[in-house]
Amino acid sequence: MGTLWHGGKIRTLRRKDETCEALYVENGVITDIGSSDELRRLYENHISEEINLEGAVMYPGFVDSHLHMIGHGEKILKLDVSEVTSLAELKLVLTKAASSLPEGEWLLAEGFNENLYEYNTVPDRFVLDEVSTKHPIMVTRVCRHAIVTNSYGLNLAGVTADSIDPPGGLIEKDESGIPTGYLHDQAQELVREHIPEKGFDYIEKALITSLNDLYAKGYTGAHTEDLNYYGNAKKTLQTFKKVIDGSVRKFRANLLVHHEAAPQILDMRKEIENEFLELGSVKIFADGALGGRTALLSEPYTDAADTQGVAIHTPGQLEGLIKEARAYGMPVAIHVIGDLALEYAISAIEEHPVSLGKRDRLIHLQVTRKDLIERLKKLPVVLDIQPRFVASDFPWVESRLGEKRLSCSFAWRTLIESGLVCAGGSDAPIEPIDPMLGIHAAVTRRKPGEKHEGYNAKEKLSLYETLQLFTSGSAKAISKENDRGVIAPGFKADFTVLDADLFELQPDDWLNVKVVKTVVDNTIMYDEKETAHPDQ
Repeated sequence: MGTLWHGGKIRTLRRKDETCEALYVENGVITDIGSSDELRRLYENHISEEINLEGAVMYPGFVDSHLHMIGHGEKILKLDVSEVTSLAELKLVLTKAASSLPEGEWLLAEGFNENLYEYNTVPDRFVLDEVSTKHPIMVTRVCRHAIVTNSYGLNLAGVTADSIDPPGGLIEKDESGIPTGYLHDQAQELVREHIPEKGFDYIEKALITSLNDLYAKGYTGAHTEDLNYYGNAKKTLQTFKKVIDGSVRKFRANLLVHHEAAPQILDMRKEIENEFLELGSVKIFADGALGGRTALLSEPYTDAADTQGVAIHTPGQLEGLIKEARAYGMPVAIHVIGDLALEYAISAIEEHPVSLGKRDRLIHLQVTRKDLIERLKKLPVVLDIQPRFVASDFPWVESRLGEKRLSCSFAWRTLIESGLVCAGGSDAPIEPIDPMLGIHAAVTRRKPGEKHEGYNAKEKLSLYETLQLFTSGSAKAISKENDRGVIAPGFKADFTVLDADLFELQPDDWLNVKVVKTVVDNTIMYDEKETAHPDQ
């Protein structure tokens, strides 16, 4: 017996203009699409349920190809300073939060962004010491590739003028050689290891909080990287299994496996993997981020000629990590923001190709080069891009990179027209989770409300191309394009139902479109009319 969905518009996304008015589902799989009358006639003895879309518009289920689900939940649960626009405001927010903490307890906050502050001034140990000297403080930069801490935090971490940069990290120091409290990439761990671990009740709460928000934003699945940050990779994996149980909560989660966690958890595949939960590629970081100037560039930063960024691993080490992943029979997913990091990754993948039928993933690719794009075209790779970064990083990124490099930076159209497969994500909690913001940024290449033609406007995508990033592109990233990513017979019954047709609206109006239903495996996991979610 099956379900007939009807009463609205269904955009299949197999082709730009293809629509139908109804579809029929059995056992969580689309059996047929067509007109309501035709499907009723064909399946009249099998239809056990009818769901009326009441004029809403159905799309293939949206899937975020790169985010951190637990981190997104944490951002909702704890102090978020990503919208703070000045140092003075930051100090006020942190001081208020510190006032409610017992002496000696850590004050943790997420998301500072100095590009929103006057003179782009990074908060340092002296700013945070004005907030409190009775609490260790750690504020994570919006990119999550840097933190700032106060003197209390530096003392706990043992970071002094004599401290040397750890491999893959940077301890910023002033002209006198004194640490400023600004720590990049692997240097963050010097402080993080002194923060008490959170219990797994908290991790479970954060994951449920995140999942409920993902449902409300229309997501039916996500590719997420969380398994190496909460003290015990196995327990983190078991928490995913508990939360996404396939009954109360259905959600198609592909879990990237940080290379440091891989030896612990890859032997758990048989007990963990099912229809809704699977282990994906081995995750490797090749460099940092543009905001903190730790993305690895082939030439120095235009606004800081003394640095080209930070290599998390040497080329030899990166090659060794990929070789280990191949020994597990796994593809890799490599964080590459700068062009030199991308070059290192391509060279290592060329040396150790992925198994036939699988695809490696390269994540971000904010700075590329024409010669590297030509090499990418010869590899079985999917490129994970995050369109929202265009709205967040411009115009300040122009001063980081200079005009010469901009033509191959955040170059989504160039990548797609080169025949490369791209998938779309948010990188939440670094960027907002809302897919409408990502879709808007890809099509307009500007912030909502701005009136210009877009940053590097030649790289704009069409709405159809952008929707493919979050549907069929995400499916291709995990080699699931034969049963996910479009609405067609034989494909999973995962749907995102909106209250309007995006193709009939102007881009700024997309931001007001509401999610009506989120459907996974033909099961309604979110209904705008019934906004309560399972929380146990």
